[in-house]
Amino acid sequence: MNQEERQELVKYRITKARDTLNEIELHIENKLWNTAVNRLYYACYYAVIALLIDKDIHAQTHSGVRQMFGLHFVKAGLIDKESGKF
Repeated sequence: MNQEERQELVKYRITKARDTLNEIELHIENKLWNTAVNRLYYACYYAVIALLIDKDIHAQTHSGVRQMFGLHFVKAGLIDKESGKF
């Protein structure tokens, strides 16, 4: 994947994260707590995927995404531990 393709994918994932985040308020208003939490998880997941893609860090699974985020951003001190746990 070249730099332009990678940036388009990052843009797509950030848009997906924002769109998913925007769904949460509606779920909360309707007291759909589990769905709201699920949407929050996926909004974060899509944002972290965008970050990893931007830095050319590869992960194939959800746990791989968490592991690479922890290794390259939390452990490296770029993201504080509390935010990383979130």
